[in-house]
Amino acid sequence: MSFGLTLKSFLVDRHSNESVMLRYAESGNKALLTKLYTACGDDLYHFVLTLSEPILAQDICQKTWLKVMEKKHLFRDSGQFKAWLFTLARNLLIDELRQGKPMTGDINSIHDNAKALDTKHQQSDIHSVFEQTLLSLSFEQREAFCLQQEGFSLQDIANITHCRIETVKSRLRYAKQHLSKQLEKYAETDHD
Repeated sequence: MSFGLTLKSFLVDRHSNESVMLRYAESGNKALLTKLYTACGDDLYHFVLTLSEPILAQDICQKTWLKVMEKKHLFRDSGQFKAWLFTLARNLLIDELRQGKPMTGDINSIHDNAKALDTKHQQSDIHSVFEQTLLSLSFEQREAFCLQQEGFSLQDIANITHCRIETVKSRLRYAKQHLSKQLEKYAETDHD
């Protein structure tokens, strides 16, 4: 029985993102990087897209994977690969936003436009309403909410966003309250 548990944990561990990343860091084997990209690429793009616009999101994702290749020696088995990956992407995105790089859809105008929508005149599609409401959240609230939806713990979110757990909890609380309030308004107007 002990042998079976050891064999199972060896097989599971060997295929975890963390194990694959450690082997990639040691060998530089591009097939291992491809496995990581396949496992996490879509989630990374979705996360960055919720905080920016499509062209910038693609650019940030590409730069993030380049960073993974460049900084592979810095990955440690002390945490989750996906959290490390999202941290790299977030830092790159924040750097781009601080530099004021022109975007196809400026993040502030997206935020202002979403806030300006009158709930009674929104499309009847609940997904549209949710997306517009998500965009109306502050960058920090949207970021915390999306990271939680990706399955990260409060501690992981705090590490990725470089803030305290209490701050993460507060951002999540306000985000969920706002989303809930807007979706309730939609439900009320949908029945009129």
